[in-house]
Amino acid sequence: MTVIEPDTTGGDKPGSDPQLRSLEEILDAVAGAGEGKSVSIGDVLSEIGTRSFSPIILVPSLILVSPLSGIFGLPTIGATIIFLITVQKLLGRPHIWVPSWLKRREVAAERLEKTLDWLRKPCAWVDRHTRRRLSNLQSKPARLVTLCLICLICLIIPALEILPMVTSLFATAITFLAIGLLARDGLFTLFGYIWTGASLAAIWWLVSTGVGG
Repeated sequence: MTVIEPDTTGGDKPGSDPQLRSLEEILDAVAGAGEGKSVSIGDVLSEIGTRSFSPIILVPSLILVSPLSGIFGLPTIGATIIFLITVQKLLGRPHIWVPSWLKRREVAAERLEKTLDWLRKPCAWVDRHTRRRLSNLQSKPARLVTLCLICLICLIIPALEILPMVTSLFATAITFLAIGLLARDGLFTLFGYIWTGASLAAIWWLVSTGVGG
């Protein structure tokens, strides 16, 4: 399993929050959030920690590549969360702030559990294959560019909910980019850039051919 070091470039700082070292640990943290029949965004934030910027960027992007993304409005909510957190990371805030109305948004615990089970196998594969490489894509300027790209993708996602599965394409790009940030793995960052380009090409094709309409 890859050991992921704390991020020192504009966000994750040491503190009382747990240090999540793998995608599987992040899934375990989400699974342990909340009690009862529903889990709120606030519950997830409390479990993962408000200093853990990269994991919190990763959680909604993972959910948006799962079958749960089929819930109407969820891609927009997920993109809003990712955008807010990424902007705060760019601004160098010491901890994450999310408005109360967003913290209160909930999903059924049973549905979330099924989603996490669906994600475990691919996340375990990623954990086995991440390591520090392509360091040029993990320099501070490069990481800032990556964060800016995530913000731009988040601005695009809400307009694409009318096109089936397209939001999941862009969420996959964010997932690759967030894994790169978390694991300092430039190869996943490169995958994220390539996937973003491919997703934009797919959108262009859908719009130009009228398939989405």
